[in-house]
Amino acid sequence: MSLIPSFPDQLEDESIYIMREVAAQFERPALLFSGGKDSITLVRLAQKAFWPARIPFPLLHVDTGHNFPETIEFRDWLVRETGAELIVRYVQDSINKGRVKEETGKYASRNVLQTVTLLDAIEEFKFDACIGGARRDEEKARAKERIFSVRNDFGQWEPKKQRPELFDMLNGIIDVGENVRVFPISNWTELDVWTYIQKENLAIPSIYFSHQRNVIERDGLIWPHSEYLNLQPDEIPFNATVRFRTVGDMTCTAAVTSEAATIESIIVEILAAKISERGARIDDKRSEAAMEQRKKEGYF
Repeated sequence: MSLIPSFPDQLEDESIYIMREVAAQFERPALLFSGGKDSITLVRLAQKAFWPARIPFPLLHVDTGHNFPETIEFRDWLVRETGAELIVRYVQDSINKGRVKEETGKYASRNVLQTVTLLDAIEEFKFDACIGGARRDEEKARAKERIFSVRNDFGQWEPKKQRPELFDMLNGIIDVGENVRVFPISNWTELDVWTYIQKENLAIPSIYFSHQRNVIERDGLIWPHSEYLNLQPDEIPFNATVRFRTVGDMTCTAAVTSEAATIESIIVEILAAKISERGARIDDKRSEAAMEQRKKEGYF
């Protein structure tokens, strides 16, 4: 008997319903695409929701310029395979325009800088709904989100002003200037995402699988060695067999030592894991309320 749990089909049904509600209730939605497993799952759900038609909204990628090259290669491949429209906006452009300032120091990262680039893109294209891959098992601030989670006319999130959602009645009514973040996989877990990837036989970036990589050790975690890291004198690169549980900016995403080279072995590894995938994201550790504060400012 397999130890791998089966995927609960009602989660897919709910997510497809949410996708269709977005298309029905909003005029200019977009799907926030990072190239990670959650956004890849969203693309498949959107395909199923509107098949045989094309996905009726663009994929929006905010590129920090410090992404894993494997993720960018996969993004471009997926767009070609699906025929989806891709919009890319760059954090570097925001820096060049003086909209944000490059961080300095040991923990410098562009991850937080994405917020301004995203809000500018929402304003540029007048998106009234942005579909994201947040799940409630990731981080406590995300548990406060609704499926249709309203942002004010400054693109900011106010947790105390979120509207109640009764059963499957999703209220997409917004005032002029407001927009909504939509989370179709709110009720999924990391394990659900992986069992769905296995069920659907979805392609994913190679960095999710065990591979040899140059890394450094920092604060008890393993980081990908790259030109974007501000290395300290005692941080000497070495080769290790690792994989990544989550995909983000290379400057804030740590790896885990792993021999998991298949989807099934990844699932087995997750079943035994004692920390969440966000435990490998240094940007979540800047303060106890780091994620909630960034979401209030307009983060994904």
